[in-house]
Amino acid sequence: MDDLIKKASQIYKNNFSNECYFERAVFLSWYCSKGDCKFCWMSTQKNRIRNPKLAIRRLESILAEVLICKLCNWKIEFLSGGYETYSLEELINIIKNINLIYKERLWLNIGVLNRQELLKLKPFIKGITGAVETINPRLHKELCPSKPLKEIEEMFKICDELKIKKSITIIIGLGETIEDFELLKRFIKKYKISRITYYALNPHKGTIFKKGPDTGYYIRWIANTRIAFPKIEIIAGSWHSRLDEIHLLLKAGANSITKFKSIKLFNTELAKNFENQVEKANRKFKSRLVDFPKFGLEDELRPFENELKTKIINKFNEYYKKKISKNEKTY
Repeated sequence: MDDLIKKASQIYKNNFSNECYFERAVFLSWYCSKGDCKFCWMSTQKNRIRNPKLAIRRLESILAEVLICKLCNWKIEFLSGGYETYSLEELINIIKNINLIYKERLWLNIGVLNRQELLKLKPFIKGITGAVETINPRLHKELCPSKPLKEIEEMFKICDELKIKKSITIIIGLGETIEDFELLKRFIKKYKISRITYYALNPHKGTIFKKGPDTGYYIRWIANTRIAFPKIEIIAGSWHSRLDEIHLLLKAGANSITKFKSIKLFNTELAKNFENQVEKANRKFKSRLVDFPKFGLEDELRPFENELKTKIINKFNEYYKKKISKNEKTY
């Protein structure tokens, strides 16, 4: 294992800087019309969330979160949401407003899109993320019965024709084995994937899963990916219960880390441990998880009309006071 990590670490150093960012996925809703992936929290909410409109976030809530990401120098992993939540026009409007704050195009992860949808979204996004989750065909059919891998592959073919970048998500700990890495390697090559997000399974109450993967096994997937694809961008998810593995994920070749509850746990001991883990990997942490920067909301929100601007400021202050400022103390 040590030799594998050393090899992956050297390949990373040959191709990337020593900088590291925290990446936060921004969810546009908590609804999915499929809702039957057997590892997913949404699969446990089917009877509670019957109306997608009840699970859609207000625009000001989304934009307030994006503003926090910008101020704290958090990368936005992608904009995410379940299937069939927004109309295409609604989605484009949300993305346009997000771009006014964040000042760069972002990845989109909202399920399988058709040619017309991709063509209309292309001017506003950085690329499309396919939620592959597991590359093992038997497991995928069993665990994601309403999300056939073939549909993602067809979408990626259209992305190639339209020259749209492609990214995938993979969850480790669903029952796959390290031998399945060969399947993943072929998939990445075939569809020219430029970015991959790995997650260590975090079992949710009400699903069939009880335990996440061992760190050593998780690291092997990341290191093997870095060795096979020296220039691919790798984002690794680590929950607050697994923070001590972060330095190993980075040494194994991950570019950045996601999945930490960055707003709720801002400036806590766990946030401090996160930053210490990045330092332990000899990376320079460019994001903020411990000290919130000075900010001027009026300047940041200048492009917005007054009514929406007021709503964003009110929501920002709600997040800040309830989640962030209460933790602003010295440890």
